[in-house]
Amino acid sequence: MKSKLSIIKAEIDNYASDSNLTELQIVDKLKDYYFNKKVNENLKLYKKGKKKVSEVTKDLKISPRKFYAILEKKNISYTKYNKNKEESPS
Repeated sequence: MKSKLSIIKAEIDNYASDSNLTELQIVDKLKDYYFNKKVNENLKLYKKGKKKVSEVTKDLKISPRKFYAILEKKNISYTKYNKNKEESPS
């Protein structure tokens, strides 16, 4: 495991020296790439109804508010629970 990690570190260092990016910028771009990849996988399951919002947010480690913002950004329809539902007194 350690040798594989050292190979990855060496590749990042080589890429940083070839490009005008720092190592941290490269890691941030990789983090964004893999996060978006995981989001897209979960969105496919959410659209099919195989995963609920709570499962997706737990898997991605984000808040439901952020997940709904992602849905709005990608123009995916959803129903949101309304806590302030006014009920008529009987």
